[in-house]
Order: sequence, then structure tokens, then C-alpha cells
Amino acid sequence: MTIDTRAISISLVILATISVFYVLVVGQAFLVPLAVALMVWYVINALSRTFARAIPIFDKPNWLTMLLALISIGMFFGFAIDMVSDNISAVREAAPQYKVNFDRMMADLAANSRFDLLSNVKQMVTNIEIAPLISALASTFTSMIGNVSLVLFYVMFMLLEQGTFQNKIRAIFPDQNRRGSIMSILSHAQEDIQTYLWIKTVTSSLTGIISYGVLLWVGVDFAGFWAFTIFMLNFIPTIGSIIATLFPAILAMIQFDTFAQFFIVLAAVGAIQVVVGNFLEPRLMGNSLNVSPFVVMMSLTLWGSIWGIAGMFLSVPITVMMLIVFAHFKKTRYIAILLSGDGSLKFAETDSSTSNELSRD
Repeated sequence: MTIDTRAISISLVILATISVFYVLVVGQAFLVPLAVALMVWYVINALSRTFARAIPIFDKPNWLTMLLALISIGMFFGFAIDMVSDNISAVREAAPQYKVNFDRMMADLAANSRFDLLSNVKQMVTNIEIAPLISALASTFTSMIGNVSLVLFYVMFMLLEQGTFQNKIRAIFPDQNRRGSIMSILSHAQEDIQTYLWIKTVTSSLTGIISYGVLLWVGVDFAGFWAFTIFMLNFIPTIGSIIATLFPAILAMIQFDTFAQFFIVLAAVGAIQVVVGNFLEPRLMGNSLNVSPFVVMMSLTLWGSIWGIAGMFLSVPITVMMLIVFAHFKKTRYIAILLSGDGSLKFAETDSSTSNELSRD
């Protein structure tokens, strides 16, 4: 009796894929904070290196630049928590007036409509209760605070142990060639992910700051909160930018009880998103990531369906890591080519010899 090794291999691949997805879904409560902590750890190290280059002092100790990075991240988290908590209370107070304005707009539209197209929409809006929505929002925020605490806990231990990472790699891979390939994979992953996170942070901050000025000029309530929301949502490719443009525009419409402010905010914030996202960011990013836009959208959908909003934020870094790992092995290099933007792999040729060593038993 002959054994069909190809069929067995395919079956094992399918089984392994199903198992991985099962673990990702079931272990979401553990894996998502860990993945977010890894991204925060990357940002802290990137900030530390930036401070090391920016501070005009020779022989700067590592602990000083790391301390400055930690203070910066701590201030950001503190600012975010205070802003969201303060604005939840303000939104709760303003919600009844928003509902009155929205009901009036729906009534005017329905009265002026030749066909009663908005009757169902109006009936649905009338049945909406604001208080339960605010309570649900507060509950979600409380859960987020708990996750932030867990993420910071993970990050603290990553920082404490990062000095021993190379020693552990040497112990696990005593062979110099195999160890060199592993270090190459980790180095490329760290470089590309830090580049992405750093440039995305700069461009998202710029978008949020300019949008804040626009919202203040129009007179939109909670301009600071919406600017921060725009900053955060810009880390979600494409969809995040669309949502970040629509939300403050819709609030402007409800607040002022007119469509004029809606179109002003929509046009202004949308223009900022287009200029920064389509012109400035690609120039800063260059060809450093080289990930197909179609693959980015697929990754966004996949990880969003598995891990929700957190998966959307993590979709691009995860895709970059997968591309780098696949590119280092001949048997999986074709997958990296499919994931890439133009089919070229900047590190595949330099690491081809060591990847052969790593793939051996």
C-alpha cells in the first residue's frame, strides 16, 4: 500500500490552519492584550532611539532615553484616559438636546419629502433610548481601562527582560548560521514595524491636530475628543479614516440642527485625510513596507473578524511580520511575494543562505 504524502501534507496544513484560528478566537482575551503590549513595546523602543538621536549630549545612558520614552507613553495614556472619561460625562449631559435636534431634522425631512421615505427611519430614531447607549459606552470604557492596565503590566516585564533576549537566542540556537538567520528575521521585523508605527504616529498626530483646528473653527462640541478619536482611528487602514471623517461631521449636523456644518466638517476633515494619507504618508513611508493594498484590506477584514477593533489596529503590523518571516524561507517565499506590493523582497537575497540553514532539522 502506497502512502500519498502530498494528501497527508495538505491535510496537516488544513488542520494546522484550523487549529491556529481556533486558538486565536478562543484565546482572544489573552492574546489581544499581549499583541497590543508588543506594539507598545516597539513604540517605546522607537521613542528611546529617537530621544537618543535628538538629545545633544554625548554618551547618553540608555536608561535616560528609555525613561523619557516611558514618561511620554505614560503621559499619552493618562491624557487619553482623562479625555475619554471627561467626555463621556459631557456627552451624557448633551445627549437629550442632540436627540431633540435629530428628531426635529428627521421631522423636517419627512415633511418636505414628496415620498414618505423617512417614516421608517423617523420611527426607528424615535424609539432609540439615549441612556442605555451611554451606559453601554461607560461599560465599554471601564473594560478598556482594565485592558490598558494589563497591557502596561505586560510592557513592564518586556522592558525588564529585553536585555536578556539575545542571550536566550544564543542558548536556543547555538549554531551561528541558524542564529544569524533568526536575528535577521527579528531585526527586519523590528525595523519595519517600528518604521510603520512611528510614521503612522506622526501622520495621525498631524491629522488630529489640524482636524482639531477645523472643529474648533466650526464650533463642534468635544473638539479635543474628536481630534483624539481621529488620531486613533487613523491607525486602522482606510476604514478608520472614513469613520474618523464621518463621526464628527454627523455630530456637527445634530448639534447645529442643519446640514451646512455637516458638509463643512465632512469636506475639511476629508481633505485633511486625503492630503496626509495619500500624499504625505506615502512619501515618508517610501517603499519600506511594500505590502499590497489589497492584502492590507484583506488583513483588516480577517483580523477584524477575529479580534474586533483591536484586530483592525494590529492588522498591518501582523501582516508585515508574516511577510518578513515568509520571505526568509525558500518554501514560503512565494507567499511573501504575493503579500508584497510589487513582488520584490528587499531582504530575501541577502538571507537566502542562512534561511537554508534554519530550515534544516
